[in-house]
Amino acid sequence: MSDSLSHRDLIDPKVVARLAALPLHSRLPMLGNVSGRHQSPHRGSSIEFAEYRKYVPGDDPRRLDWRAYARSDRHYIKEFEADTNLRLHLVVDSSASMGFTSSLASKFDFARKVAASLAYLTIQGGDAVGLTTCSEKITRDIPALRRPSHLQALFAALREARPKGGTGLVPSLHELAERVRQRALVVVFSDLFLEPDEFKDALRHLRFNRHDVAVFQLFDRQELEFQFDRPMRFVDMETGSALPLEPRLIADRYHNSLERHVEAVRSACLGANADYHQVVTDEDYGDLLADFLMARLPKKGRR
Repeated sequence: MSDSLSHRDLIDPKVVARLAALPLHSRLPMLGNVSGRHQSPHRGSSIEFAEYRKYVPGDDPRRLDWRAYARSDRHYIKEFEADTNLRLHLVVDSSASMGFTSSLASKFDFARKVAASLAYLTIQGGDAVGLTTCSEKITRDIPALRRPSHLQALFAALREARPKGGTGLVPSLHELAERVRQRALVVVFSDLFLEPDEFKDALRHLRFNRHDVAVFQLFDRQELEFQFDRPMRFVDMETGSALPLEPRLIADRYHNSLERHVEAVRSACLGANADYHQVVTDEDYGDLLADFLMARLPKKGRR
């Protein structure tokens, strides 16, 4: 077994083997430095026809379409879509709230397993992967590379990261939007306990700079169901402040508030033309990844 697959704490060999035939696609044209399978904004010489344009002196005469000439008595050049390699940039929220769990694995553990699996599948497919972890600020930033050995650096960063501190995802995304100069698919993993309007501005910044964006909002099952049978002392994991409460008295208000927040986050994503996925950490992450990859496959008859 390869070294990358020895990281059993981050990836499951059965999961990545099952998903190996599903490539990761961007919904937007990409820019890269090697030939690949992803659509580029530039014209090239791949086999996918794009359009005709009039011949001008200096064009390669081998690209003249003689059938078009026979029909119109004019010289036309056939242009094709240039394919390129994808840049995937993973953003993992490592603020303290991501450490919450009511079971064996925290939201952060779940996020880094999904991120590690995506990184492995993407690099095995010949594409580049970068990684940013952030709490109050960016704590680790690794540029996108496509070498198989790059996986070791990505896995090490994910393994060493710890959920702590406050949430600085919004300023981190603004910084990332400026720092990652070439177009990328940016995938964000966070519980998104933040201001939805500010988050929407950060997503729009990424989209303005031509990045494709997908967002995974993670919840522990207990956060959604809020089922407690006795008074509890609730502690804010990011500030340390505590509040003793009778859960049954506030359950309806809690659910209504959470529902409004989730809808505001979903609307922020849709308003910024970013994919939104709500995730519960007791889900099978292999099924989650399969659905994500399948949804991004090019539609039949389209690029």
